Amino acid sequence: MKMKAYASFDDFVEGQTAANQALMRELRKLVRSVAPGLVETVKWGNGCWVKGKKPVAFGYCGPDHVQFGFFAGSKLKDPGKILEGSGAYVRHVKIRSKSDIDARALGALLRQAVKVGYGKYE
Repeated sequence: MKMKAYASFDDFVEGQTAANQALMRELRKLVRSVAPGLVETVKWGNGCWVKGKKPVAFGYCGPDHVQFGFFAGSKLKDPGKILEGSGAYVRHVKIRSKSDIDARALGALLRQAVKVGYGKYE
């Protein structure tokens, strides 16, 4: 199956369901406030935040949720045990409603992700 191509992060957001658009906008605000140096782009059909050319975080839109994830998530300290995933690198948090966006916990993970590296993308 071919991934849908988006010309920009804005196009990616606009291409999602209304509910997921709202969640992506909230995550976008969070990323801008916590890590304003990250650049928004689209990679692998998902909204991504990168540092230089290296991916740091992503927003994947499923039918009823958004995954806010980290490419080097397995390296992050996660005291609240909110990250999901079991692969070598990527971890994510499923966001189904605005109330699922814990700015403090997600902000702490994002700050770490900016510093620790980029998993297999290093």
